[in-house]
This record gives sequence, structure tokens and C-alpha cells, in this order.
Amino acid sequence: MDARKLVQTYIDAWSARDAGAILASLTEDGTYEDPSTGGPLSGDALRKHVGGLFAAFPDLNFELVSFGQTGETAAAFEWIMRGTNSGSMMGLPPTGKSIALRGADFVTFRDGKIAKVTGYFDRGETPRQLGLDVIVQPKQIGPFKFGISTVVQTGKTQEPGAFSITFLEAHDDAAVQRVREASRASLADMLKMDGFIGATTSTVGHRMVTISAWDSPEASRAVMRQGKHAEVMKMMFDGETADHGFTSVWTKHHVNPVIVRCPACGKTTRGPDAARMCSCGAKLPDPVPFW
Repeated sequence: MDARKLVQTYIDAWSARDAGAILASLTEDGTYEDPSTGGPLSGDALRKHVGGLFAAFPDLNFELVSFGQTGETAAAFEWIMRGTNSGSMMGLPPTGKSIALRGADFVTFRDGKIAKVTGYFDRGETPRQLGLDVIVQPKQIGPFKFGISTVVQTGKTQEPGAFSITFLEAHDDAAVQRVREASRASLADMLKMDGFIGATTSTVGHRMVTISAWDSPEASRAVMRQGKHAEVMKMMFDGETADHGFTSVWTKHHVNPVIVRCPACGKTTRGPDAARMCSCGAKLPDPVPFW
């Protein structure tokens, strides 16, 4: 058995982005595992995993850096994975950035094929190289639960006339991912609507909330008639993603004037006039989006 040749065949299959060849280099019950798989994968589950990686990095390739046989039926090797993120990864739009990720695999052999692959790499390195935030936080401390949030802004600075608030409780992690992808498409549609001002979304566990700001209650109804939002609602009503959900439109009771701090004297001004001048004579900063 030529262990190095078996490993090179396996690496070449990855570089060729050929899921069938990867599986063919393994025994029939062969498994693959790395920090991103959540456990050993084989067969169709492994095919799906590598297909997602190839979709995110269509030019992906591997370089075999070093190789060492650690036993009669075992070996270890170091590799560098390179590729350009020109496809969706984890439901996110492509960044167009390239990565060079270092890692190492430990393999065992049986019957002239690879029986088991256990890979190790820094799971946070790929998102860091792609310019993505890597946030480490607890899921929950006492009554406080933690998650992620996204803000979408049009740049409009006027005071909103209404807010639409929606939430749903997704079935599981996979459902959360499907809703997030559909919601991004819906928000992209909303950016094209005249009455849309901005939105903030949050995902905490399986609870997903969106608060959208509009010129008026009437403007908020446009999202029900146009674009991808109807698809998101269909996913909920068809039972594909969630068992609980809520939609609403809220109008304002009162809104206090925006407070602006003068960069020259430090004084705060409520609702500056059109000239945006401080009493000290300094020019106040330009307004920022209300929402």
C-alpha cells in the first residue's frame, strides 16, 4: 500500500472539485470529519457537505504541504486550501475575497483506500480572511439570551411614520437559515420601495424578529403586495419553518427631537434648525439615519 499515493489521489479529488472522486477514494463506509461538520460524515451527507464548499469556492484547490506515515495503516499530512468566495456561504452573499487556509488531516487506511479522515483547522480563519465578524458569546446567561443582528439603511434621515414588527419561532437551525436567506431577499426588495426607511433584524436562538421603518402605515403595505416577502410568509403559513409567528404595523405616539452634540463645545442641541448651527457658532454634524 502506497499511503502517500492514496493521500495524493484524495487531495487531487478535492482540487478537481469532484465529490464522486472524493467518495471513491474512501472505503464504502469511510468517514470524513472536521470542525465544521458536527461529527463524521459519509455517503450522501459528505457529498452534500463538499458540494456546499465547492459552491462557495468554485475555484477551490488544495496543496499538499507535508506528509508523514504514522503507522502501518495511518498517516498525517498538512495542507493549504485556497479559493475565492464567489458563491454563497452559510446563506451569505459572496464576498469576492480569496482565502488561504492551513490545516492538517489524520487518516487511517483499509483495503487500499482511506477509511477515516479527521481534519483540524482554525474554524474562525476563513470568515476572518473573508472580512466577516467572528463573534464568541454565550447562548444564554440567566434571563439574557444572545444572538446576532443586522441593520439595513436607505440613508433617509426623516422621522418614520410607522413601524412594522414581525417575529417567528423557527423549527430548528436549518429553518433559521432558510428564513434568513429569504429575509435578505425580501429586504433587498424593500430597499427599492419609496416608502421604506430602514430595518433592523435579530436572531436569538430560533426566535427571529424584524422591525422595519416606513414613511407611513400605507407605505408598509407595499411589502405585502410586492417582491419576496410573500414567499417568506408562505414559508410560515405552510408550516415549512415555524409554528408561531406575528405580524403588525405600529404608528407613533410621540417622538422626541433628535439630540445632536456639537463637536466644538460639546453642547447638545435638540432638533437643530435647518442651518444646523450650534449656539457657539460651530457647524453641527450632518444628520444620520433615524432608523
